[in-house]
Amino acid sequence: MPAPPPVPAPWRGRILVLLGILLVALNLRIAVASVSPILDVVRRDVALSAAEAGLLGTVPVVSFALFGSLAPLVARRIGLEPSLVLAMLLSAAGEVVRSTTETSAGFLGWSVIALAGMGMGNVLLPPTVKRYFPDRIGPVTALYSVSMAISTATPPLLAVPLAASLGWRVSLGSWAVVALVATVPWLVVVLRSVLARGALREILRRAPQDTPALASRHRGAGRVWRSPLAWALAVTFGMNSLNTYVLLAWLPQMLVDVGLGAEVGGLWLALFAILGLPASLVAPMLAVRVRNPFVVVAVFASCFVLGYLGLWLAPLAALPVWMVLLGLGPGTFPLLLALINLRTRTSAGASSLSGFAQGVGYALSAAGPVLAGVLHEATGGWAATFAMLLATVGVLVVAGAVTCRPVMLEDTWLPRTRS
Repeated sequence: MPAPPPVPAPWRGRILVLLGILLVALNLRIAVASVSPILDVVRRDVALSAAEAGLLGTVPVVSFALFGSLAPLVARRIGLEPSLVLAMLLSAAGEVVRSTTETSAGFLGWSVIALAGMGMGNVLLPPTVKRYFPDRIGPVTALYSVSMAISTATPPLLAVPLAASLGWRVSLGSWAVVALVATVPWLVVVLRSVLARGALREILRRAPQDTPALASRHRGAGRVWRSPLAWALAVTFGMNSLNTYVLLAWLPQMLVDVGLGAEVGGLWLALFAILGLPASLVAPMLAVRVRNPFVVVAVFASCFVLGYLGLWLAPLAALPVWMVLLGLGPGTFPLLLALINLRTRTSAGASSLSGFAQGVGYALSAAGPVLAGVLHEATGGWAATFAMLLATVGVLVVAGAVTCRPVMLEDTWLPRTRS
């Protein structure tokens, strides 16, 4: 009796790409998370005004919106993998040069360059997963979402000790190493692709003239901005990001205002970031197992609501509970990353949806930290800010209900031309 055929290894031939995806994800929040813990030291050295320091809270989401929207265009022009290399090189260059600048304008300008690479990486990773891991969307999305959570949580823990021992410039510039290391797997992938295309051209040159050509590259048959699914995903993404960035910007001050010290507020902020790890593992895996994952969105939205109400009405009564709930609230984000691939048929569709949803979403969220600060200053408290945040969670739930419906992007966008 013949032996059964060996079971194929699901990851064989794709380990290098998986490593590249995880390293890119590990870089996607470093330029943001490495600055805030040492901002006071940076401000004294490069003369950042209060307004310019406040602008640093808005620059990330604006950069993510702008350069994330451009990423699909760049990928169509030079290819997905070369675009990832470009994104990481931009990120590394921005991080290194801003750590050497002597002026506030230079610091802000090179921060934009660093964030441009990260904004491109945000958008390029979902279609990369779609291209290389269409059979492992849940696990791979979970893995790189965890890597992004580590990218958010680690710099705040190391930035201050590094700055104290080596100076703030080394503390900021040293993170560029992560971006440079992330380019290595993709340079290998690009080189292999060039060699493979060269071999293919030589084979076709020697082949008979009637040899059938390879299938042409898929191009989308519609416009993503005409899709209700795309708009719902963008709004859901935007409201989730708005709440996340408001908390990243203002949570320490909220805790100071209820009587806790600044150091305590910083520790709770680190916990807020670390709690993204379990959500990053669970949410994408649930998304691939249920037809309509709206219940997952509802659970994370409920965490936001309960955390806000607790921090607003009885902040010291059960502070650890409120912080855990708020830390779990952004768990909709990794779910949405998985849905970008689960609601598209091709990597081209995933690239279009990723660029649109993240570009528009980050644009919607950009006003969040500023509006929260304005409401706080105008009212002298946080009640109006909490009311605003609760309203945005309501919008998130409504848009999330549309996003989670089992509908494919390519079935909802209108054709480019009508016959």
